[in-house]
Amino acid sequence: MDSGPIQPDTPEPARIDPIRAGLLCRCPNCGKGPLFSGFLKVVERCAVCGFDFARLNTGDGAAIFIMQISGGLVVFGALFVQIAYAPPIWAMLIVALPLVVGLSLGLMRPGKGVMIALQMRNRAGQARTDD
Repeated sequence: MDSGPIQPDTPEPARIDPIRAGLLCRCPNCGKGPLFSGFLKVVERCAVCGFDFARLNTGDGAAIFIMQISGGLVVFGALFVQIAYAPPIWAMLIVALPLVVGLSLGLMRPGKGVMIALQMRNRAGQARTDD
C-alpha cells in the first residue's frame, strides 16, 4: 500500500507574498528573517530559514526606480504649486529638496527589498556569456 506522497529532501518555501516581504524588508523565502544587515547591505544568509542571498544582486536597479518615482512626484507637485500659487523660488527649494531626499531615502530599503523578492520569485540570475 502507498503511505502517501514522498516528501522531498529540500523544504519548499513558505507560501508568502514576496512583494509584501520585500516591502517589509523581510526574507522573501520565509517572511521572518531580516533582509538587511545595514541600511542597504543584504545579509549573506537568512537567520531563520538559511536561504542564501549571495547569488542575488539587484545592482542599481532599485535606486533608478526610486529616483524616478520620488523625482517625478516632487517635480510634478512643485510644478502644480508653482503654477497655482506662484511662491518664490527659495520657498520651493526649501520644501522640494528635503522632500526629494526624504522620499528617496525612505523608499530605498523597501524598493531594494521588492527588487530582491522579484528576482527571487522569477528565479533571475546573473547574465553570462559562454563563448
